[in-house]
Amino acid sequence: MGWSARRRDSHRRSPVVRLRETALAGAFLVDIESLEDERGTFARLYSREALEEAGLSVDFDYCAISENRAAGTLRGLHIQSAPHQEAKLIWCLRGRVFDVIVDLRPASKTHRLWFSAELGPHGPLLYVPRGVAHGFQTLEDDSALQYHISAEYEPESASGIRWDDPTLAIPWPIRPPTVISERDSGLPRL
Repeated sequence: MGWSARRRDSHRRSPVVRLRETALAGAFLVDIESLEDERGTFARLYSREALEEAGLSVDFDYCAISENRAAGTLRGLHIQSAPHQEAKLIWCLRGRVFDVIVDLRPASKTHRLWFSAELGPHGPLLYVPRGVAHGFQTLEDDSALQYHISAEYEPESASGIRWDDPTLAIPWPIRPPTVISERDSGLPRL
């Protein structure tokens, strides 16, 4: 099932935002439609209306950028525990990444399942609901991700799971990672 939104009061054509359900409950891919003319292109990355119609949180507290120098860099799998759980909207604004989310919500019908997608500058974006861990591996040098995040970072609530947890068996494209932090290497298994 999908949702799309275009401003109702617009007389001119405006870009449409389309949401596609993923294999994880409450997580969506957000497709980008670009309009092009002699000046270049214009695209809407997300629409409050489309997200709200899908029942998703759109109250983002801040926006952040993760810049990564080398292909094969792995970050994650990160999560923030209650009461500081975060919903995220993630866009790869430069390069390409293999993006992964893992459902850690005990009451979810997709608990302990994972989903992956390749993200790039022309989409899609990924909406990650609260209670779902997130990580990515860069597929190109000089890749960058932009995050819209619904809760401030709280170090005491920050945790995660190991990227190579055998229970999950995620097929990361570049093994071993070329760059991974000591913290991420030391995250616990499920």
